[in-house]
Amino acid sequence: MVDEEIIIKEILSGNTESFKVLVQRYERPVISMVKNLIGDFHECEDIAQDVFLEVYNKLGSFNAEKGKFSTWLFTIARNKSINILKKKRPVITDEFPELPATNTPIEELTEKEIFELLDKVLQTLSTEHKTAFVLAEFENLSYEEIAQIEGIKTGTVKSRINRAKEKLRKAVKGIEL
Repeated sequence: MVDEEIIIKEILSGNTESFKVLVQRYERPVISMVKNLIGDFHECEDIAQDVFLEVYNKLGSFNAEKGKFSTWLFTIARNKSINILKKKRPVITDEFPELPATNTPIEELTEKEIFELLDKVLQTLSTEHKTAFVLAEFENLSYEEIAQIEGIKTGTVKSRINRAKEKLRKAVKGIEL
């Protein structure tokens, strides 16, 4: 795997074809992260394109001494996602979607339905909790990387992830797979 700093130097030197390597390397993780934050697959592809356009335009401002390229990229993706969420102005509620009343959940809920429920509950989390959870659980970033992306302390990241997990746990309490 070619080092990202070398690829970036090539791009900044005029070899714009090298940017394809970065896009291919990070396209899926960025789309996945944005989808989990936004909740709309079709819209997330557009946002991912905007992310890569901004990355290309601002590549000269990337500083490897401040952090990894992936952290810088995910910060841009996070900010674009949050801006979209702000425009949508979702209603934030502490209530979760109602769980079906069942005596034997395994007989009435399929695995697909459980994941759909988890997706719905994930969308009810605050932006801060959802972002920390998605970056940790879906993008497998370390708490330190998340703290850098979010501009917060590592302890705050841990707290947000724990709160998100607790809300998800409460939503699916009693459901067995």
